[in-house]
Amino acid sequence: MFRFKQFTVCDERSAMKIGTDGVLLGAWADCSGATRILDIGTGTGVIALQMAQRNNQAQIHAVEIDETAAKRARANFDLSPWAERLTVEQTAVQEFAPTEKFDLIVSNPPYFVDSLLPPDAKRSTARHTHDLTFEELDNAVCRLLSESGKFALILPIAEFEKYLAITQLHLVRRCDVYPVVGGQVKRVMAEFAFEKGDDVVVENLAIERGRRGDYTEQYMALTKDFYLKF
Repeated sequence: MFRFKQFTVCDERSAMKIGTDGVLLGAWADCSGATRILDIGTGTGVIALQMAQRNNQAQIHAVEIDETAAKRARANFDLSPWAERLTVEQTAVQEFAPTEKFDLIVSNPPYFVDSLLPPDAKRSTARHTHDLTFEELDNAVCRLLSESGKFALILPIAEFEKYLAITQLHLVRRCDVYPVVGGQVKRVMAEFAFEKGDDVVVENLAIERGRRGDYTEQYMALTKDFYLKF
């Protein structure tokens, strides 16, 4: 059970527990003005819930291939203040066929492309691209995204470069995430669109100053609406 300021997420028996990646993306993705938002691979629903908290007009849809996770996401949605604006469908995004397209698509996608599969089958599905390759993800996003919409995701730096090499979309904004000030980039949050912008907006975010729990002002400012500790 993980308590945020305005909602609670139960992730017991889930393949993927609540992690920093999802919360970061849910706080960073630009959801202003969106009326239809899709969360691909929602897990237990934390990013979708963050979208509902940040945008009080949008209908948020989530897809999740794992039955247990999809049921847990539905339960977490029902317990939130925004249950009427949150839906989840247990399906592969490759087969997801809504009647309307989306203004914003967000995803914390599977990314272990070349590594050995872990023994736990559910965790394998959640984190390996054998069920959703980057090409399949990109094709799904291009099919489901409105012409003026945006797609936001978070990936480790090496996997981000792989996705960037195959995507049909244009990178318009990125944020390099450093675990500690002065360290190496470990994650990239990125925003894509069909239309190419004049320049890519480049941002940087360090989580800690160097000592564990000594968070940067920038990280606290980004996540303060969610984490109880801020």
